[in-house]
This record gives sequence, C-alpha cells and structure tokens, in this order.
Amino acid sequence: MDIIELKKIAKRIRLSTMQMLEKAGTGHPGGALSMVEILVTLYFEKMNIKPHEPNWKYRDRLILSKGHGNPSYYAVLSEKGYFAKEKLSTLRQYGSILQGHPDMNTTPGVDMSTGSLGQGLSIGCGMAIAAHMQHEKFRVYVIVGDGELDEGQNWEALMSAVKYKLDNLTLIVDYNKLQINGSNEDVMGIAPLDKKFAAFNWNVIRINGHDFRDIRNALEMACSTSGRPTVIIADTIKGKGISFMENNPIWHGKIPDRVQFEKIFRELEGDI
Repeated sequence: MDIIELKKIAKRIRLSTMQMLEKAGTGHPGGALSMVEILVTLYFEKMNIKPHEPNWKYRDRLILSKGHGNPSYYAVLSEKGYFAKEKLSTLRQYGSILQGHPDMNTTPGVDMSTGSLGQGLSIGCGMAIAAHMQHEKFRVYVIVGDGELDEGQNWEALMSAVKYKLDNLTLIVDYNKLQINGSNEDVMGIAPLDKKFAAFNWNVIRINGHDFRDIRNALEMACSTSGRPTVIIADTIKGKGISFMENNPIWHGKIPDRVQFEKIFRELEGDI
C-alpha cells in the first residue's frame, strides 16, 4: 500500500481513538496513540487475514499484550471491516463488544484476551509452537509495552521462544520509554533493551516506530529470518499526534477535559 494512504489511515485511527475515549470518559490514551503506525502496517499491509472470516484457521495472529492500549486496536479492526464503526461509540459500556481490555469471546478479530500484563508473549509462544507442530504457515505477532517488560514472565518466554526456534514469532516492543507516572528509568530501568534481547539470542531489529518504511522493512526481515524469533524494538512517542500529550506521562491513563478534547479534535481533524 502507498505510504501516503497508510498515513491517512493512521490519522483516521487517531481521531477515532480519541472520539472513543471522549465518549467512554475513561481509558488509556498515551499508549494507544504510540502504536498506531505499527497496527496500521500489520493490518493493512502485512498480516494474512480475512476480516469477513475472523476465525479463519490459516490467519496470522496478533496478541495485544498491552491490552489497556486497545482503543487504537479497536479502531483499526473497525477500519479494516471486522465490525461496524458505529460500535466504537460503545467502548467500555456494559454489554458492549468493546470492553476495557481485549476479549476474544466478544470482539471479532481479537485473537486473545489480554489485560494482565506480561502474559502475551507466553501465549504467543504457545500459538507459534502449535503452528510448527501442525505444519501451518501462519505467523504470530505480539505487541508488548516497554513498561510491561518489568514482568518476569516475559523473560521466561524469551528463553522458550529461542529453545523451540520460533521463527514464526515476531515480538514488537512499543518503546515509548514511559510507564504509569514516569519514565522507565525512574520506575524500573530496562535499558539496554537491544543488548538484553541479543543476549537471549533473538534476532534484534531497532526502528522508528512511526515510520511506515521502517516498520515495513523490519517485518519483512522478521519473515525472512530462519531458526530463531525476531524482536522489533520500535522507538515511539507516547501520546503521538497530539501536541500536549506527546512524551507526557500524565496521559498514561488520564482522560482530557472538555477544552482539551476540543483542542485535540481541532488538531486531528485539521490533519485529516
């Protein structure tokens, strides 16, 4: 797909994301906005999927381990055609198909329920192992937050993925360098990520997580790597696309007020 078109889709996703959060009055804007380009590239260019048949056996799988960032995930699924866009206005409402964390039992296109941080990569390993055992060609993608790597279960999964040579597994780290209410280094230092993953014998690729060409090339390199899993460390900006939110940790789980939403929509609608 043309880069210009991908950028247009990303702008629509950011607008839909903030419209959903305004309606819900609750949620996590910062981390939802930081992974928009990653999700758009996966769903509109890379993944082998059938939105009209969400449970197609041979589809590529995506696990959003950082489940609290799901508004942009829902916006992408809707834009791709998994469900009607009218459903987006029901985010976090009782009985809605769009709950506060992804639910595979209610939301078309969601491959795994998530929310308890640190578990997504272990689940992805299981899916990738199953694909190898069944001689299936589908790929498994897992998106984790950088703060989520504080959870020790991730590092057990990293060892398992190498042991079982899961070259059909790609881990993407949304490396926006902020978590909860501060920087990663203030809360729990995780650098240097690239050297840590390399020490676990993963194929390591580092990119600009908002550059569609970088994302595209990294995903191609992951697919061409044989015998071991790939991690893409995507340098991103928390709150990307909204001037007063970018790189500001207070927007991890805070909803803007009415005046701030008006500014947000002026910025995003002006972009579109």
